[in-house]
Formats: sequence, structure tokens, C-alpha cells
Amino acid sequence: MIPIPYYDLTIIPGVTYYFQKEYLHSLTQKKLSGGEDVVFLMLREDREPSEIRPEDIFPIAVCGTVEGPDENGNIGIRTTDRVDLKNVKLTGDEIGFSYTVRPEISDVDSATEQEHLKAVKAALNRYTQRFQWGMVANRIISQWNSIEEILAKLSGQMHLSNEEKMQILSADRASERLSIMEETLYQFIERAKVGDEAEQIQTNAQEQRYHEEAIKRQIEILQQELDDLHPENLTDIQRFRKKIAESGMNEEARAEAERVLNRLEQEGQHSAEYGMLYDYLEFVTSLSWKREPVGEINLTKAEEILDSDHFGMKKPKTRIIQQLAVMSLNQKQSGSILLFVGAPGTGKTSIGQSVANALGRKYARVSLGGIRDEAEIRGHRRTYIGAIPGRIMEAIRRSGVSNPVVVLDEVDKLTRDYSGDPSSALLEVLDPEQNSTFTDHYMNVPYDLSDVLFICTANTTDTIPEPLLNRMEVIQFQGYTETEKVEIAKRHLLPKAMKEAGLKSANLRVSDETLQAIVANYTMEAGVRGLKKQLDTLCRVAAVKLVKGEQKSLTISPKRLPEFLDQKPIRHDKALKEKQPGVVTGLAWTQAGGEILFIETMLTPGSGKVLITGQLGDVMKESVQIALSLVKSLYPEQAERLSQSDLHVHVPAGAVPKDGPSAGITLTTALASLVSGRAVSPELAMTGEVSLQGNVMPIGGLPEKLMSAVRAGVKRVYIPEENTDDLDDVPGEVKEQLEIIPVYSVKEVLTNTGVMAA
Repeated sequence: MIPIPYYDLTIIPGVTYYFQKEYLHSLTQKKLSGGEDVVFLMLREDREPSEIRPEDIFPIAVCGTVEGPDENGNIGIRTTDRVDLKNVKLTGDEIGFSYTVRPEISDVDSATEQEHLKAVKAALNRYTQRFQWGMVANRIISQWNSIEEILAKLSGQMHLSNEEKMQILSADRASERLSIMEETLYQFIERAKVGDEAEQIQTNAQEQRYHEEAIKRQIEILQQELDDLHPENLTDIQRFRKKIAESGMNEEARAEAERVLNRLEQEGQHSAEYGMLYDYLEFVTSLSWKREPVGEINLTKAEEILDSDHFGMKKPKTRIIQQLAVMSLNQKQSGSILLFVGAPGTGKTSIGQSVANALGRKYARVSLGGIRDEAEIRGHRRTYIGAIPGRIMEAIRRSGVSNPVVVLDEVDKLTRDYSGDPSSALLEVLDPEQNSTFTDHYMNVPYDLSDVLFICTANTTDTIPEPLLNRMEVIQFQGYTETEKVEIAKRHLLPKAMKEAGLKSANLRVSDETLQAIVANYTMEAGVRGLKKQLDTLCRVAAVKLVKGEQKSLTISPKRLPEFLDQKPIRHDKALKEKQPGVVTGLAWTQAGGEILFIETMLTPGSGKVLITGQLGDVMKESVQIALSLVKSLYPEQAERLSQSDLHVHVPAGAVPKDGPSAGITLTTALASLVSGRAVSPELAMTGEVSLQGNVMPIGGLPEKLMSAVRAGVKRVYIPEENTDDLDDVPGEVKEQLEIIPVYSVKEVLTNTGVMAA
């Protein structure tokens, strides 16, 4: 049984069809000979033989037998039975299938059939009599022996849709099929009469119905032609119906969209709800519902893009490349949700854009800072006035694809109130096991987010709820060293600032020494946002001088910086020049990077009271109490002195709030220095939490703290033993300038600093 796929023909049983050899060969890719059995397979869409898929073939086909050629050499095929197709498979251009003959119910006798045939012929003859070629047409019509043959002969002019053809084939009762074919022919005749006003008036009620149906069909055809010629003239209903048909929505989404569209059509433009219904359809039809093809991931190119866009950041780049490698092997979105944590200006958000460029995907950013309403994530239900979709789906719509790279910015700044918990709503968005059926309340239908690459950013993990944090892999973004900041300024920030100011390299020259001076004296941060602002200011001032004609080109040296920058140099704390008992340098972490701080202690006559100043938080106040207890136990001979005196502990920069346990070792050393009278070198700093047992416990933010020590001129730093592994994250140039000593106990620190005798 040789398959013959077709699209634009009308094939029905009981008719002999004639095909040109070349046309038939293009359908079958084979030469047919007499007596061979064939089966006509109707396609849903016009496709080349090599592009046919099993779902493109209708389930009902027509069998036939090849007959001899006619007088013109055309191949004749006589159709016989209808068959139900099963197990359709395609291998290359070959179509494989099995079939069963579809049963026929013969409930029309030959007399009735001839009566209907006579009526159809009469209708055709009446129509053709109005033309000069009517006599010729009448002779041809008289030779047709069945309604099936008439339908087959006229099918080229009837423009039947595939659904109409399948309706004829699916009718098992001969009477039903005869009725459908007869009605189809009458409608064709009436459509042909639409242009002739003399034939528009029909006295027969049945003919009038056919006439009305013909007009409607003709209007649809003409409207479709007009729509194709002038798509801008489509009505809202037509435009939405077309967009829904072409969108590739899942069944649930399509059903909801069509329901809303029908309601929009019924309500009309003057309805109070028209705008709400219109906005909904506009949103869901502008989403990309089709899955994007999985592109090849070139890791070498990805590394080049990341390196060209961002200087340094070795650890984050390595982890991103690992993620891309996993995606490349799995040929789908997989792996952990990445959470970039670090100080402002360290490149957390901008590297998301680089990841999108490396993957060749669209990029979208969603700012979550200050969101306190769950509806901002899940969307508002359409029952509320002013309902809008959530920020996640809005970002997907803006991207125009179903697999963008979406950066969720500032997840640590989500809040919660009576409106709900937005962090809980994010759980479904970020969970790979759930987000394939994410349902925005505004859309009210599921959308597949599994192909979206989500990247989150935060300044700290302290405020992120534990369930949400557990779904993400934390990648720390360390602060930049001065050398790295100079390189970033030279490679990225300064060229961009000059371009925005309209400056060219011939107009403005900024030396490395000048950039280094800006970094050291005009910025105080872990990132480079402040550095960018200073460079923007410098370029704007230079632009003013050039436009005024003061100079044709400018070379800016460190000495000229006050002339170009609108602020005085920033004062950084420096290591003390002289040492004195009771004063020790500590290291602190802030969201802007690391800083040094001084712990100052003093005994005054009193009754053992403890006075704490400098805006210390509860945790730091507890560290003072722990340090005092430790010193009393380590210096029992001084315990009476401490109980008979008032102790004042002060941390300068009193206007700045301070908290955290990492100053414990510094407080203990300062008190020990005070009671022993032995001063600690100002070139020495320390960080670490202490316990009542005298152990030095691990802390966070070690890279930033060590960078601040180098900037302050510190030469030696004591860190907790358990933080030794964190030294891998510290830049080499920082470690080269410091003597870093890991310690396990308080006694080690006191002995090494000379506060306690060995």
C-alpha cells in the first residue's frame, strides 16, 4: 500500500482521479504502475515530504487502485474505501502505518441517490444557463454519474477547508454523507450566485438558507483577504483571535484566553469591563508560550565574555562556568539557583547581563527591594480594580522569550506585613520542582518557568528567610583591592564616563597614578559605585573646560584632582602612630566594605560600673561583658582593682552604629592591656569572637577586613584558626603586605602581643 500525502485536494471514495505523472511523483516520490494499491493521506498543513510529522496526518484516509493512463497520459486512480489509520511512523521520507477499513452503512437506495443527483445537476444547469458557455457545461454535467464525482470535479473551485473535507469522510452513513455533500454543493452554487443580483431572490426557504450561508462564507473569505492585505485594519477581536491561534499556548491557557475573548466580544467597547478584558488578552498574548530551542553553549566564548565585562571575580566566574557546563551537558536549564552576595558595587547585578550575553539569551531584571505584598510576585486577582500581573511574569513578557536570564535583585530587602509574605511566593518561582506550572493570580493559568535562568543578588544573607535561602547557592562577591579598582576604572569606568560626556582619548588623559589617588583618597567602599561617580564628575568638569576653550586637551595629575572633583579627600582611619595601654586596633565589616576601628578603654575611680559608648549593639555589649570576665579570670590580682573602679569602653565614630561578635578578641586584648599596663603595637590588628572558655571563634567578612588593614597601614593581623581556609578568597597582593597569624585561644593573642608574660 503506497501512501500519497496531499493537502489541497478533495479525495472521497467512489471517484476516479487523474494526475499528471510529474505531480503524482512529487507526492509519492515513486513511480506508480497499474494495479498498485495506494492510500491518500490528508495533511493538516502543507508540508514537504521530508517535513511531515505523524501529528500532521488526519486519522481517516481513502484507499484507491492505480488504473491505466487516459488519452493525455495522466495516471488514473480509482478510490474505493475509507480507512482508519493506526501506528503512523515516519522514517526519513518513508511513512509507515497500519489501517482498518472503516465500515459503511448503506441506507440510501439507488433511486433516492439518483433523485438527489438529478436535483444537484438541475441546480448546476440553472446556474450555467446564464453564461455563454452554458450549453457546453450542460453536456459535461450530464456525463457525471454521482454526487461524489460532481464534488470531486468541482473541488478545485470550491476551496473546501480540511475540516470540511474530513467532515465528509468521517460520515459513516451514506445518507449523512450524501446530505453533507449535497449541502456543500448547494452552498458552492449559491456562493457563485452572490455576484448576480437576479439570482439573489429565492422563493424556496431551503435555497434562501443556502444563500445566507453562502454570503457569510463569502464575507469570511473576503475579510480574510482584506486582513492579509491590511493587517493594521484588524479589529481587536480579530487581532486577539489571530494572536491566540499563533501563540502556542497550552490547552488551559488557550481555553481561558478564548473564554475572555468571547466575553470581550459580547460586552462590546462601551462596557465597563472592556478595558480589563482587553488588558488581560494583551498581556497573555504578548507572552512567549513556545519553548525556545536549546542552543549550544560555548564555554570558551562564555569565559571570554565574562573576563571582558568584569575584572577579577575569579571565584564567581568559576562557579558560573560550572553552571553553564552542567546546562550544556543536560541540554536544559539545570543546577542550583545562584545567589550573589556582596557589598554594593561589586558587580553582582551586571554580571547577570554578562551571563545572558554568554548564553545568547535575553536579559531581564526584577528589583525586589522594599516589596511587602505577595501580589507583587504572584500578581493580583482580576476581581480587584487595577489588577496587574506579578513582577516575575511582567519580566518574562518584557524579555519576549520563555527562557531569559532573570536577575532578582536585592532579595535580602523583601519585607512582610498583613498583605502576605513575598519571600514565600518566591519559593515556587525558584523551586525547579514547582516552577514548571507557576500560576500568576492575574493570568490564572500555569506558565512554565523551568527554562528561565534565575540569578539572585543580596548584600547580606542575614535577612533572607531560611526556606528561601536553602533553595539557593550562595556565592560571595568580595570587595575589590585598590589595584583591582584601578584596573576596573581604566578598562571600564573611565572609557564609559568619557563616552557619556562626549570626550575622546585625545581630549582627556588620566594616568594610573591619578586613578590610584582617586581610589585611595576619594572613595570608601568595597565596590566601585563611588569610583564611577567620581569619574563621571571628573569628565563633566573636563567637558566644561574644553567647551569654554580653556584648553584643547587635558592631562589630569593627582595634584589637580581637587580642581576636578567636587569633594574633599575622604578620611580613612589609619593605624595610630603611638601605642598606649588600653587601646587596640580591631577590624570590622560593613556593607560598604572593611574598616578598622579602635577599642579604647579607661579606668576611673568608682564602684565597678561599666560604661559603654560609641553606639554599640546588644551583641557587642555582650562581648564587652565576656571580655571583662575573661580578663578578671586571667588577671586575678587585678580583679579587686577592676571591682573598685569604673570601666569605660568606647569605640570612636560614635555616630555610626556598630554591632557583631567579631570584636571580642579586640575588647579582651584592650582590657588586658589596660590592667597590665602593657601597650599593644599600633601596627597590629585583630578580629575574632571569643567564648568564656577563652577560645577565639570564627568570623565573617575576612577578605574585606584584611583589605582595610592594608589600607590603614597595619602590618600584622591575628585571625581565628578556623578562618584559615577563608584566606583562599583573599587577594594575593593583600596577603603579601600582611603577616597573618591564625590563633586558637585568647592566651595566644595576649602572649604574642606582649600583654601577658609567656
